[in-house]
Parts: sequence; C-alpha cells; structure tokens
Amino acid sequence: MTKHEGVTEQHGTSTHDGTSTHDGISTHDGTTTHDRKPGQDGGSPTVAPARAAEELELRRDEFQLAVQLGIVRTVPGQGPVTGSVPGTGPDGTGGTGRLRVHRREIERLRAAPDFPDGLRDRVRVVGSAEGARLLGVTPTRFTRLARTGHFSPLRFYVNRYRSVVWLYPAAELAEFALNHPGLLSGRLPLDVRTDADGYEDWRPRNWRARRLGALLRASEDPWVRTAAIASLLDPLQVAEVVDDPYERVYLDRLRPAPPPWRPAGPTAREIADRLMLADDPDEILWHRMSLALSLDEARADRHAPRPDGRTGAAPAAVRPEAVRAGGGSGTGPAGGALALAPGRPVGVTRPPGRRTRRGLLDRLRRRKGGALPVGGDRS
Repeated sequence: MTKHEGVTEQHGTSTHDGTSTHDGISTHDGTTTHDRKPGQDGGSPTVAPARAAEELELRRDEFQLAVQLGIVRTVPGQGPVTGSVPGTGPDGTGGTGRLRVHRREIERLRAAPDFPDGLRDRVRVVGSAEGARLLGVTPTRFTRLARTGHFSPLRFYVNRYRSVVWLYPAAELAEFALNHPGLLSGRLPLDVRTDADGYEDWRPRNWRARRLGALLRASEDPWVRTAAIASLLDPLQVAEVVDDPYERVYLDRLRPAPPPWRPAGPTAREIADRLMLADDPDEILWHRMSLALSLDEARADRHAPRPDGRTGAAPAAVRPEAVRAGGGSGTGPAGGALALAPGRPVGVTRPPGRRTRRGLLDRLRRRKGGALPVGGDRS
C-alpha cells in the first residue's frame, strides 16, 4: 500500500474530547447514574445507547469506543430496514441510534470487580507519544511498529498541520507489550526495518478493516452488511460489481454515515475521506470479492426495491469479470487480473488488514504471465 501523500504521524498525546468527571451523570428525572439501578426503565429487556452509557458510567465517546471494540455487545433495534439509515453502525451518535443494549449485558459489565474504572481503562485511546511511554520505547520505534501493522489504530484525527494523528487502544498496546517483548528492545528484525523505512503504511488499511468489522457486527441485515462493504470502494468500483442500478441506489441509501468525529474543515475532511476508501490493489480486490459474495446473499434474502414499489426478478449472479481488481478506475494491477466469483475463492483466508510479505504478489503475477492467481491476497 502506498503511503498517502501529505499524511504523516504526529507524535502528540491524544485526549478525549470532554473534560467532565465520572462522579455521576445527571439524568432527565434529576437522579444520577449512581442513584439509579438497572431495570428502572419500564421493564424493557433492552435500553437505548444513551441510557446504557449512563448505567455503565461512560461518556458518550467512551461508550462508542466500547461498542466499536466489542466490549459492549449490542443488538439491532426493532423495525425492518426499509430505506435510508444514515447512522447505522457503531461509531457515532447516529451510528448507535438503531442499536440497543440488553440489560443482561449491562449487568454483566457492572458486576466486574473493577467496575467502572476497569471498563474506562479498556476503552482508553492514546496517541504515539503516550503509546510509546506505555510500551517503554521511543516514539520513532513506536511509529515503525505501527506502520508495519504490529498493532492497529482505532481512530484518527487531522491536526492543524494537516497531518493524520492515529489513536490506539491502550489496553491492546499493553497486551502487545506482554506478548512481544523482543520487539521493544534491541535491534528490530530486518523485515520490520525494511518495511518501516519503505513507503508502505499499514495503519490506514488496518483502520478500515477494523471499522468494517464493527459495521458488520452491528447488523444482521444482508443488505446493510453489503452496503458496509461497498462503502470502502469508490462508486466506479461498486458499479462494476453491482450492475443493477436499483441495487446501487438501495446500497447508497443504506450506506453507513461517516464517523461523527470526521474533520469539519474541507481540507482535513478531504484527507479523512481519502483514508476511508481502499487504495491498495490487493485490498480493493479483496473488497470487490467480498462485495460480490455479500450481494448474492442479500439477493437471496430479498430483492432491492423498485421505484414502483414492486420487486423484480433477482439479477443474475455477479460475473467473474465484474470482480476485476481496479476495474476501469485505473487503480488495479496492470492487465486487470481476474478473480473468480461469486464462489468463495480457494485460499483467500486473510482479512485485508493483515501484514504480508512484500513482493510475493508481483512474483506470482510474473509466474502466471500477468494473471492474478486465485487467493490473490498477500501471504
């Protein structure tokens, strides 16, 4: 993956966007979360995200992080998916609007002996400087490990210098330190030094893979899940895989909204929007294949709505030539190598965010005379 132009690491400590304390969250009836017990909400088996955050004594952004990390398990809200759901997903205020939290889940988390401090520690995110202090390494070494995919960022923001600042879960960094002490001292392995000094940066790709996983966990509706995969591809890529215009309109209506913490300024937003789309040929190919498979599952569940309210016959299965890496957008490998679809490709087992050895894909292409073999993900 090529490094995004103008995107660099800022070695600064990140903080949450609020300064309120955790001594108690006021509610509409004048009580606080310390005064109210779970179950005082009309006897409903599930509660809204805002109420769940109160009972778990988390700020709104902390609750969103807990959902994204899978620490707080959610269930889909009631009602069928009939049209636009711009906030579907776990990473924003609107994104959690359709989700519910079961009371058993709240009781499970509150029963932990270190509640609530332990729960807050699990959702804490840090920047490069604080992350380096947690690992006991220099900021330069920390950035090298992050660039080569040894741990994945959870969020990012664009600072006033138009540089991307990546944020990492502090708990995962602590676990990495326990599992890989050899990478924290002494000379780094040759492959890590080579990759870190090159142009490949795995942070954007790993962040996209992580966000996609959270979006897929947030819904069981096959069309919503298909829309989540399509959101990682530019419209030309989607049009080459989804040739039915009504299906493309439906997927666009179900497209997950960008995270609410996306920058507001036009230049910073342009950088953030670029990070939200797959840009590596292998990653693009992976998501095109995933989109084709998910689209077939969605069609088997129900047809996309038509303007007249009727549902026509299901379109034919996605053609193999529609899952060409890069397609007509000019971003794929030279020659437009083909991948088999819609059947699950043999050997394609790695998610798009895994680290792989550089150069193997090119060697395979040369060996096959320019054609990408089945299972074209790097290994």
